[in-house]
Parts: sequence; C-alpha cells; structure tokens
Amino acid sequence: MTNLDPALLATVQGWRRHLHAHPGLSGQEGATASFISARLAEMGVPHETGIGGHGVVARLHRPGSNRSVGLRADIDALPIAEANSFAHASVHPGVMHACGHDGHTAALLAAAKLLNDDPGWTGTIHLIFQPAEENGQGAKAMIADGLFDRYPTERIFAWHNWPGIEAGKVAVYDRPAFAAGGEWRVTLRGEGGHAAMPHTTRDPVTAVGHLIVALNSIVSRNVDPMATVALTCSMVHGGTVSNQIPAEVTLTGTLRTFDADLRRAIISRMRAVIEGTAAAMGVEADYEINSTGRVMADTPAESALSVAAAEAAGLPHTRDVRPVMGGDDFAFMVDQGRGGSYVMIGNGPVQPGGKLHEDGYDFNDAVLDPAIRWLTHVARLALKD
Repeated sequence: MTNLDPALLATVQGWRRHLHAHPGLSGQEGATASFISARLAEMGVPHETGIGGHGVVARLHRPGSNRSVGLRADIDALPIAEANSFAHASVHPGVMHACGHDGHTAALLAAAKLLNDDPGWTGTIHLIFQPAEENGQGAKAMIADGLFDRYPTERIFAWHNWPGIEAGKVAVYDRPAFAAGGEWRVTLRGEGGHAAMPHTTRDPVTAVGHLIVALNSIVSRNVDPMATVALTCSMVHGGTVSNQIPAEVTLTGTLRTFDADLRRAIISRMRAVIEGTAAAMGVEADYEINSTGRVMADTPAESALSVAAAEAAGLPHTRDVRPVMGGDDFAFMVDQGRGGSYVMIGNGPVQPGGKLHEDGYDFNDAVLDPAIRWLTHVARLALKD
C-alpha cells in the first residue's frame, strides 16, 4: 500500500504537536478530551465524552454486518519536566508527553477520519480514547462506567510506539507483552529532632536506607533466577533541611511480574521485610501494595490479525520481540472476555535522553503514517474475519 496523503499527514502532525505542547496528567486530560471531541465533530463522527473521567468514544457504523471492533489510544501525559526546546515543547511546566500518547491519539483521530470516509466496510468500529493510563486507572474507570455495555466490542486492538525498533516496523507478540504492574508505597514514622543529636530521635531516614537494601534483596534471594521480576524503589521523600532529622519518610516503587503466584509470594515477602525492618529500626510503618495489575497477553486469533494487518498495509513486521516489564492497563480491556492484541510500532533509534519516560523524548512523526495504516487495516480485517 502506498503512503497516506501528504496533506492529511501534515494535518495529523499538527494535531500531534498541539497535543504534545498541551499535555494533561492522568485525571486532568480535560483539554485533550475537548481537542479530540472538536476534531471528531469536524469529521462528522458521532461520539460521547466523559466516559470514566475524560474518556471519549466514537462510533462508526455501516449496516450489513453485526460484527464489531474496538481501537484504543491512551491520551494522558507524565509529571516530567521537559528538556526539549523545539517549538512544540510542553507549555505546562512539569508535565510532558514522555511516552508518545500524543502520537497514539493523533493516529487514532486520523484512523477515525479515514474509516469514516471509507464505504468499503460494514459493521461497527468503536474508537476509544482512554485517559489515565499512566496511573493504571483509566481502563478500569471506563469499564466501570459501562464502556462495553454501551459500546459492545467483539475484539479490541491497540499499539504503542517503541524507541529502539526500526521506525514503522510492527512487532507482534505471540506470548505476554507487558507485565502486571502495581505501585507500592511505604511511610516510615519515627521521631524527628536535631541532626546533631540523632540519639534523641527515631530516625526514619536511616530506616528507609535499610529498607531499600532489604527490598532490593527479595528478587535476588527469594526468586528463581529463571523467573522474570522487577521490584524497584523509585522515589524517596522526606525532610526539608540538612540539620533536622524528619519525623517521617515515604518510599515508593513498583512491582512487575508475569506470574500471579510469584507476585503473591513476593508481596508476602515484602510485607515481612517492611514490618521487620520497621521493628528493628524502632519506627512504625504504614504501607500499601497495589496488586491489581494485569498481564497484557494477545489472544491468538487477534495476534494473527495484527500480523495480517501489517502485511496488508505493506509494513515490515516481526514476531521476534521480547516481553517488557512495563505495564499497560489496556490489559483490563482485553481481560473482559474479548479477544485483543497490543503491538509495538518502532519509533526508530533511541536518541540521547529520548527513551520512554525521559525528559528528552519526542514521538517520531514519521511513525504516524505506518501507525494509521495499521489501525485502519486491522479494523477492516477484524470486521471481515
């Protein structure tokens, strides 16, 4: 298939860069949702807003078939201060599209236009613009708000850009793609005091240091080396000045696994380590471990359709791709008893500072063309299959 119309691509690039410049954090995507709604209205595409928060769902229907398919894009940004200086850099300090959701959203808007203008298919296509992916709450919120009751969908597809894979190459999994993720948080409370008199305090700073070492030992000493687990301590907050020991410190991190039994065993070990370390260091511990994540695994028929769509669109593709420990709550949509597939489309070589969730990242606009082509082809094929 030939590339898309350059005028359309220029328009979509403009959408993408507008979205990049005006990001919204999870739960704060109101302006993004309004932009999506305005573009859909310009196309004459019927849609509904406010689903599960700032979610938007568009419905395309052509009589002649009762088949249905869903296409999903995530729309939220991250609390990261952007280091880029190009013209479309974020105008909101401390917030940026560091994961490419701006590109995912723009590509799905373009797919909406092309599919709406194409009389060559029958059935129903639902275009799902999902908020709050980064905090893992958006998919669940949309489902709880009746997403699949109001928009019945037999099968569902999504994609994610991936730096380090050849630009435009479609990577399709025949095994789990993303791990089940979940945030955990521990607050250690002691007794603050003057830093020059530590013996008069119960120091949560020293306690959190011991806790970090102990938590990092769980995977190396309690998990089979052949298993795949990521247990990471990623944020420490405590104290305001150098000459005071604070009364409390908060430690936050993430746990990523592919195996449910192993996840339960690690959480049990985390509880013991947290409580034991707190007791040994003379502080109290309040903690919460989120264990509600889902593994993202393609269903076989939909995985095959993703490959067929890449072939029909004339795109390079591969199944030789390793799972990643990142998580995506699209898994909850697939987990509703419908088939689904989640593919990677290469963003090209990794630029300095340009990995996902880095402050120098930017979506590669050259990937819009292959992404749009894949989305439109997978929708058509799913309705015919």
